[in-house]
Amino acid sequence: MPDIEPDTTSRDRWESLPLLLSVPRAALLLGISRSAGYRLAESGELPIKRMGGRVYIVTARLQAMLEQDELGEAAA
Repeated sequence: MPDIEPDTTSRDRWESLPLLLSVPRAALLLGISRSAGYRLAESGELPIKRMGGRVYIVTARLQAMLEQDELGEAAA
């Protein structure tokens, strides 16, 4: 039985992103609208950091959140 290699392309994609993402850019990456991105950020469903009156999505926490969801779906 052959070994299954981890998907390095998705890992590389995350590593190339900045530490903080604008809400519109995070929304684009998630495949949702800009307004949905802001709505999810304000409701606490996306990990945010406020700086200088702006709202940013924390890339590492977003990645961890999505990977946790993927693991949960795989186990179900």
